[in-house]
Amino acid sequence: MITGTVLSLQANYYRVGLDLAIAPDETYPCSELLCIRRARLKKTGQMVYVGDRIEVEEPDWQGARGAISGILPRRNLLERPMVANVDRVVLAFALAEPQIDPYQLSRFLVNLESQDLEVLLCMTKRDLVTSEFWHSWSDRLKSWGYNPLAISVNTGEGLPELRECLSAGVTVVTGQSGVGKSSLINYLIPDLNIRVHGVSAKLGTGRHTTRHVELFAIGDHGLLADTPGFTQPTLNCDPIDLIDCFPEVQDFKHSCQFRDCLHLNEPDCGIRGDWERYGHYCLFLQEAFAYKTAQEAIATADKTLKSKSGHGGTTKEEPRLVTKSHRRRSRRSNHQQLDGSYQEDLDN
Repeated sequence: MITGTVLSLQANYYRVGLDLAIAPDETYPCSELLCIRRARLKKTGQMVYVGDRIEVEEPDWQGARGAISGILPRRNLLERPMVANVDRVVLAFALAEPQIDPYQLSRFLVNLESQDLEVLLCMTKRDLVTSEFWHSWSDRLKSWGYNPLAISVNTGEGLPELRECLSAGVTVVTGQSGVGKSSLINYLIPDLNIRVHGVSAKLGTGRHTTRHVELFAIGDHGLLADTPGFTQPTLNCDPIDLIDCFPEVQDFKHSCQFRDCLHLNEPDCGIRGDWERYGHYCLFLQEAFAYKTAQEAIATADKTLKSKSGHGGTTKEEPRLVTKSHRRRSRRSNHQQLDGSYQEDLDN
């Protein structure tokens, strides 16, 4: 059985890196194949994502082509961007240009924690801020439960330590646009030469350079994924589980005597209001409830009606055609019925 890892996906074609060894003394004729997905996977609704471990059949070694016939069980699936079997996430956030926003940083961290992923927090552009500024933020982030790593592509600070952390497994680099993800990956893997952009002078925000997800080899056993940047991630955590996404409160979580406590107005709650990101928690909790309500509304929607767009952007509800009795009979069915009735008359 030929197995490999999906390295990239574009226009329904999958670039697959093969597990090189067939036997101790034998290797594949090529290390990568351009594959399609078998129709039976499409029919059963099995999606293939970057990072998936897959099986390949009928390879054309001369043309370096193949077909994905099966998907091996996933360990996890990062929701945004869609990357499977992730070992860790490097969250890159700039100390300057663009200016660091505690709320947005907290939002990214909570989103990753809700997916139960190991987070390595890297603060980029260390050369643009003073030592006092960096140390104040370092102490602040440690109080949040993280041990941040300061890095600078211009000076090389922190990059050897980061490279050591990425030597094995699948690592995803994510963060806001303009924080230096592409520059960081260009430094770690010099042959890539990924296109980079600066920060917009008018808006003070980053501009997208990476358009799709792709895995690159780093070291002997590591894979590194550059991902498109985005302004802010969505939060789809269950409200009761949201508190688990804040590492700084895990040590005194036992001080709350209620198993289903939301840590808002409950009496004698030992978690409420005694830590810096409690305000963020309250805002995220409202969002989590709104998301849960929306999901429940979708699940319980009236299946007998469907929405149809009208003139001027309006929508209206129409009966959904769920049984054949609502549909017009085909001409062939009508002829068959007439032929059957005629045969009954002859028999009678």
